[in-house]
Amino acid sequence: MPAFKRHIFVCTNQRSPEDPRGSCSNRGSESLHARFKQEAKRLNLKNIVRANKAGCLDHCELGPSVVIYPEGVWYSVKSEGDVTEIMERHILKGEVVTRLLMPDHPVPVKLPPLIS
Repeated sequence: MPAFKRHIFVCTNQRSPEDPRGSCSNRGSESLHARFKQEAKRLNLKNIVRANKAGCLDHCELGPSVVIYPEGVWYSVKSEGDVTEIMERHILKGEVVTRLLMPDHPVPVKLPPLIS
């Protein structure tokens, strides 16, 4: 079993539409998770990066919520374009996509690039 260098967790929690917190699933997180997987394949990162579905990450009101480890960077991802940008900038180059960051989450000063 390969040791993945990055894990992308996408909240796919689903609550009732009446819940005031909302839910990532109701905001399209299932299709965003699929897009992360497609992007990993497109970028030939199959055994290097793993995109996982996650239960509630407790930020559905800001979602769809995505957290990337080992860095622990939290993103609010709204579109397939956001996914592509995260994959190309954060995952490949080690750049934080600041416009997508969730508030109140610390960001590492420098991220290591995935491929040197």
